[in-house]
Amino acid sequence: MDFTIIKHAVEVDHGIKRLSMHFIKKHAAPERARLSPELCTQISEEFERIGLSTLPRTLPTSENEFVWVIQRDSVLGEVADVAAALAHLDKLGMSPLPQVFDNYPRAKSNLS
Repeated sequence: MDFTIIKHAVEVDHGIKRLSMHFIKKHAAPERARLSPELCTQISEEFERIGLSTLPRTLPTSENEFVWVIQRDSVLGEVADVAAALAHLDKLGMSPLPQVFDNYPRAKSNLS
């Protein structure tokens, strides 16, 4: 997997870039016919290794879907990580702000 172009595009756009899963797959595994859940997991792990994260956190298997790729050490990346930690605590029933996601249901589904 070579994500040099993706990493550079994210850096150039101030730490965030909206990309199609088709574009990401083209750089991750051009020889693959489709995106599988296993390939999406491998892509997420490679993004993590090079300092990137995505919203939604769980990558979709449809090449027609778009995701946000975020530079983890940017301000926005840190905010997304804090929000993801809060969503995880909420899922465990341990949220310090128990009703915070009542008003933001899409945020919670993209952070888990």
